[in-house]
Amino acid sequence: MKELLLGLRLLLGSGRGNRVRFLLMVVGSGIGVCCLAVVLSIPGILAMQDARKAAREPDCSNGRGSCLSKVGGAFALMRLDPYGSEPLTRIFVAVGSTPITPPPGLRELPHPGEVFVSPRLHELLAGDPGLAHFLPGKEMGLISAQGLAHPDELYAYVGTSRDELKGGGYLSEFGNADARYPTVEPSTLDILRFTLAGVVLLPLAVFLSVCARLSAASRMRRLAALRLLGLSRKGTQRVNAAETVAAALLGAVLGLGAYWVVNQLVSRVGLPGFKWYPADGSLSVSTLLVCLVGCPALAWFVGRVGAKQAAANPLAVRRSAVEKPPRLWGLLPLVPGMGIVIGYCVAGAMGHPPADTSLSSILMPLAVVLVGAGLVLSLPILSRSLARKVARSTGSLSLGLAMRRNEMEPGGALRVATGLVLLVYAASLTQGVLIELDQVSKNTSPVQLYTMPLKDVPEDKERAVTEVAGVRGHAVLAESWTDPDDMEWPTSISAVIATCSQLRKMASAVEGCVEGRPARLMVPGVTYDERSVPGSRFPFHLQNSEGKSRVVTVEVPRRTIHYRDDTTRQMVGSGTVVIPPSSLPAGFRLEGRATLALMSSSAPETLRSVLAGIAGVDPTIEVETDGLDPAALQQITVIKTLLGVGMILGLIIGVAAYLVAATDRAVERRPQVTALALLGARPRTLRTVQAAQVVLPLAIGLVLAVVTGKMAESSYLVTGGGAVFWDGAGVPLLLASALGVVVVAALGALPLVGRRIDPELIRRD
Repeated sequence: MKELLLGLRLLLGSGRGNRVRFLLMVVGSGIGVCCLAVVLSIPGILAMQDARKAAREPDCSNGRGSCLSKVGGAFALMRLDPYGSEPLTRIFVAVGSTPITPPPGLRELPHPGEVFVSPRLHELLAGDPGLAHFLPGKEMGLISAQGLAHPDELYAYVGTSRDELKGGGYLSEFGNADARYPTVEPSTLDILRFTLAGVVLLPLAVFLSVCARLSAASRMRRLAALRLLGLSRKGTQRVNAAETVAAALLGAVLGLGAYWVVNQLVSRVGLPGFKWYPADGSLSVSTLLVCLVGCPALAWFVGRVGAKQAAANPLAVRRSAVEKPPRLWGLLPLVPGMGIVIGYCVAGAMGHPPADTSLSSILMPLAVVLVGAGLVLSLPILSRSLARKVARSTGSLSLGLAMRRNEMEPGGALRVATGLVLLVYAASLTQGVLIELDQVSKNTSPVQLYTMPLKDVPEDKERAVTEVAGVRGHAVLAESWTDPDDMEWPTSISAVIATCSQLRKMASAVEGCVEGRPARLMVPGVTYDERSVPGSRFPFHLQNSEGKSRVVTVEVPRRTIHYRDDTTRQMVGSGTVVIPPSSLPAGFRLEGRATLALMSSSAPETLRSVLAGIAGVDPTIEVETDGLDPAALQQITVIKTLLGVGMILGLIIGVAAYLVAATDRAVERRPQVTALALLGARPRTLRTVQAAQVVLPLAIGLVLAVVTGKMAESSYLVTGGGAVFWDGAGVPLLLASALGVVVVAALGALPLVGRRIDPELIRRD
């Protein structure tokens, strides 16, 4: 305790300069803790949103629940449709005589003809008349915040009668253990955590360590003096740790206060595709403990390690002895990390990507951490080695002085360059994650396919659905009838009921089609269905509006049609049998696994118009949009936004680490700069020396960061299972960013050499 009090007394009574440095340590720690709180609050925000989603889940609205029918019970049906890139969720409710507790956000359930909508949906209804087709009825009120995942959610409860609902399930209550459509799937959340750990947390640990090591040289001289006056080794370390812990603790309080302000402001403005309520961003007890205890603990550890040299050899510190060269063990983490990365890259280049995803989920994050740590620890070794070679061969005075300083003080390179090096390394990894997400969300098809169960589209509405504005073609897709208990019909084949004219409207290539003649479709590049053997026969069950059933047996024809469409996945497979509509009995429709397929342009306005038109015919029809999953698109939007937040935080941390370290290093070197100025060195020469001292280790680190980052990115893409392994398009941007970092660092080092010579700085020397 005496050593801790001594450290605080030395802090308060050591002059204005040290108090200014202490203030900088506090501000730097505050920035770091604020960034840390932002990262740690993200899972809590997502969990709060999912909790509200789970609390409003109708228990059997998907028709696959286990609820039993009750006399007078309510009925519910959920529909999820894309509205642009956002999901539009509608809950159709048929109220029965048995009372049901309304979901959170509502005081009562809607009756037939009544609609309750979210505030954002209320605003959109005023400007988009097409939305009214999705929500038949009169708006009776708004859903409160307790019933919404976030303020911008598109959500509605629609009152209807039981006769108007097809599918769905009996409703006994609202609420479930888990959300059916979580904000971010657990597997995708793992990707987010992995990326944020590399983009934010790794540079953040370095930044907090840099802040704890501010004015290290002058503090070490002061600690060495205390050691020579009789203070013990552990006592000397505790004195230094007292200052760093005090700065970290004050910085933690300052950072948490800054986070509260940021949360209140940003949550109300929102981020692109992601918005939350301010209360969702409240920090948990564990997060507060990490910030208020973990950060001071890190400062305590850094402070004790930093004072180790002054406690062990105080005379060497007081006499400014030459630092010991860094040992080669700093290269140790880089070797296994690069081994894993290179192994995955070789596997991808040979066309054998790993199939064991569970092992890759462990090895890939481990490799990223090892390579990042290896970059940090290997930088002083490589910088010193290169500086020695350049100093021996150069004839430039400025370059020679700069290289000799880097050779004698390789640890300075670590403090100055690490933050920006890790930023470039993390940026490359983030590119890989964005590429993987882009493969999932990208829709390059010029057409959009819509499918809906034929049994949910009554015969009197089928024609109206196919004539919706924007639809350019339609067909019926079906599977032949199978009886698992009868060996005569154990398998089935696919069929499409359409005319040649209908096929040509939906496909980019149709060759050999003759009206009224059945045929087999041959789709290039698609594996042929071996069950579709010419001459074999398969039954199809049909039913008319009066409930009468018939069985039509279709023989697989020998005639073929060369077919190809432009959908994301081929609408029909190779071997599918084309059945002319005239071959089916008049007034009869297919039973079982039959689907009505529509096709339109993939333009967003056409997509919205077609969905609105279908909803105008029957808003309860379940429409699946091929390659366009609204819940998945929303997740990808959230992930991209959070990755953007991580990159911004990483940029703030990297730049702050550079500014803090470069400024502190320049202040520490003022005695040496003053001595050189008194010996006749020009200010221009000194500025060149200062810039070269910063640029060389930074350039080495950035080259390593670009190379290792691109390799780590490629290995991540290989393990991701996507079609893209090598990101050549991202290299120019990464190189341009690295070059910009070097230029900014060089320009930032120039003003650190002042024009006025202060001999007082070297009076004691």
